[in-house]
Amino acid sequence: MKFRNCFTISVVTFVLLFVGCNNQQQNAPNDVATPVSVKELNKGSISKLINTTGTSMSIYNVDLTSQMSGAYRLQTNPQTGKPFKLGDKVAKGQVIIKLEDKEYENGIALDVRELSMEIAEQEYVKQKALYEKGGVILSEMRNAELRVISARHDLESAKSNLEKSEIKAPFTGVIVNLPHYTPDVKVEQSKPMVGIMDYSRMYMEVNFPESVIGYMKTEQPVNITHYTIPDDTLRGVVSELSPAISMETRTFKGKILINNDKLILRPGMFVKADIVVDNAEHAIIIPKEVILSNRNRKQVYIVEKNTAILRNIRTGLEDETNVQVLEGLNEKDNLVVRGFETLRENSKVKVQR
Repeated sequence: MKFRNCFTISVVTFVLLFVGCNNQQQNAPNDVATPVSVKELNKGSISKLINTTGTSMSIYNVDLTSQMSGAYRLQTNPQTGKPFKLGDKVAKGQVIIKLEDKEYENGIALDVRELSMEIAEQEYVKQKALYEKGGVILSEMRNAELRVISARHDLESAKSNLEKSEIKAPFTGVIVNLPHYTPDVKVEQSKPMVGIMDYSRMYMEVNFPESVIGYMKTEQPVNITHYTIPDDTLRGVVSELSPAISMETRTFKGKILINNDKLILRPGMFVKADIVVDNAEHAIIIPKEVILSNRNRKQVYIVEKNTAILRNIRTGLEDETNVQVLEGLNEKDNLVVRGFETLRENSKVKVQR
């Protein structure tokens, strides 16, 4: 009997020890600190953006054609010392091409018309002096004045016709099209000569969804980006907005002007436009990815004395990656930005730098 009792006591003792050790093993993880990364919150600025895309186009664009026939003469660019070519910059009024036709020039007889103008002016001065002295009547002086006006019109018309032989830049820009013609070969009237663009100021026509019409206003700033210029963000502005909604697409039209002074953006590029419809300065901003949703509540974890504290927050403006926190967080709070997925309220944490 004593042996049986001793055996029973030994078995019970072993079972209690095993259960106790097993419970310690199950409870042990609760005492292990979870590694997390934190970010100290500081105030900054955030903007609410409406995103759209479109094709950038130059505001000033012209294709010049020949207004007369003549021998083709491509002029020399004084900046390079070589004939004009694609990509060359041209100034307003600069002659790019000449069409020479001696018969046409002789028919205009510019020198004859200039001499006729000079003679008419001299005659008018003479008749006016005589009229003031009573030497001629008023009608004679007015006839002399009429001859001056007629001669001036003839001279201006001759100069205008002669200018048709010169293809000039109507504005400062860049040559974007220059059809090839053999030098000195006669080019007929109405042939394409040169295309010029000024794309220091550009525009893009876009379609906005009906859902954002309440946010959109003219003069709102716009950030313009393109994948070929990742390090540069150009500035634009909403210049026009249509009040009408398309029944087919449920969108409305808009126009954006782009400042392209450095000629970084090229005509025809497909670009992204982020319209800034609202902005908040001195705001607490956190990454969207750290926010947890729980029964229509938004929550994040912060760390206080190596303990994870769950905070309910109310958010405001948001962009593609961040969100403004209106309530629930304070400046200098240590927000958990990594390792928050497995945390529980009052979990012990180990902050990793």
